[in-house]
Amino acid sequence: MEFSLKTSAPEASRSACQIITVSQPRKLGKSGQRVDRTSKGYLSAVMKRGDMDGKPGQTLLLPAVPGLNSKRVLLVGCGKDSDMNERVFTKVVGAAMTALQVCGAREAEIYPADITLKGRDLAWKVRHAVMLAGNSDYRFNACKSGKAERPTGIRKLAVVVDKAGAAAARQAIAQGYAISAGMSLARDLGNLPANICTPSYLAKEARALARGNKRLTVKVLEEADMKKLKMGSLLSVGAGSRQPSKLIIFEYRGAAAKEPPIALVGKGVTFDTGGISLKPGLMMDEMKFDMCGAASVFGTLKAVSELELPINVVGAVPAVENMPDGIATKPGDIVTSMSGQTIEILNTDAEGRLILCDALTYVGRYKPRCVVDIATLTGAVIVALGKVPSGVMGNNRALINQLIKCGQQIDDKIWELPLWDEYQDQLKSNFADMANIGGRDAGTITAACFLSRFTRDYKWAHLDIAGTAWLGGDAKGATGRPVPLLTQFVMNQVEA
Repeated sequence: MEFSLKTSAPEASRSACQIITVSQPRKLGKSGQRVDRTSKGYLSAVMKRGDMDGKPGQTLLLPAVPGLNSKRVLLVGCGKDSDMNERVFTKVVGAAMTALQVCGAREAEIYPADITLKGRDLAWKVRHAVMLAGNSDYRFNACKSGKAERPTGIRKLAVVVDKAGAAAARQAIAQGYAISAGMSLARDLGNLPANICTPSYLAKEARALARGNKRLTVKVLEEADMKKLKMGSLLSVGAGSRQPSKLIIFEYRGAAAKEPPIALVGKGVTFDTGGISLKPGLMMDEMKFDMCGAASVFGTLKAVSELELPINVVGAVPAVENMPDGIATKPGDIVTSMSGQTIEILNTDAEGRLILCDALTYVGRYKPRCVVDIATLTGAVIVALGKVPSGVMGNNRALINQLIKCGQQIDDKIWELPLWDEYQDQLKSNFADMANIGGRDAGTITAACFLSRFTRDYKWAHLDIAGTAWLGGDAKGATGRPVPLLTQFVMNQVEA
């Protein structure tokens, strides 16, 4: 979808469709009032008849409104102004995009300033509207046979604001578009089946993302390279797979070389059978989504590159496939990590932390200003928090607070869990420096405790996205989260 900015008067529009919001009880915003006057009260008459009362998400398409040059007007209900919040805003824009999918319009205009949303400025509303519109346009048809479905719905969306808000809106459109593009890339990678999206495929896609981009470079460490670096923990996870493991390193240089980078580390298990500790068969197909942490790093680097942000970012993606085999790692095996710490592997299905720990050690060589790892790490986080927020833990209060603030800014929610020293005792091993699991209790926290032992040299936060990275059921598919959160975090670091 293409996005543009307009500052023209709504009553003079020549659009294929104008999106006009209606609050309860039957109240038009400023743009709607101007359109209504030009149509000699046509919109008001429609509302008085009871065809539109402004309930949240209610839509009514009006063709050929008298007195207007636009071919259609789409009325969209917003509910009561006092009840408007981020969730309702999302519902309103989503309802508009759904309605436009089934009408003949190929372009439309939207007036975000008409929506009253306490605590959110025009730039937020514009950026979020663009993100939501871009996401509504997403389709995954890469693996379907036959001719691609003919696109329906609008292909161009114009954001209309007054001249005073034009500069802020223009920047917000660019940000919303970049984040939406990053989310689409993350969703594409997540939705691909594991027989296509292998570690080697991710390496190829990383190189493609960097191609032609002077600020972004990629290097790929092969298994031989990782053996030299003594990454015994990472390599143990892919030991039973015929797919060679990779460590993919992005380097985005938007600032002076001396400036320390932000480091993003994403779990890239392209398929997780659980290894010898085999998972139950029910819904195992969804384990292709176990690389959504890696996908979020790809998506964030795409967004950062689109925006040409003046900051340095390193992305690290340990990419492996976890399979059972005659030479696969077994419960009870002991491996040595790149840090020199030894790990007793009590459960081969707790593999994400085994690849992350070596990647976290590796990014320390960049002397980063901070490190955030992103992983579909534990089912326990879903038990604790459900599928609304991602979990966050870390070793630096300021960094955690910054991430929480970013989640609130971009409406990509996260919630902090405690990382107290008392939980570390659950990782004790009689035979190695630590075990890779801490028992049934506090599984999300003990997983973070494990990672914390490899992040003592820098500011670090861990995002457990197992509940938010994908949806199941009829809506099955990757969500693209937390690309919005991570992009907002990078943008905030630029401003700081």
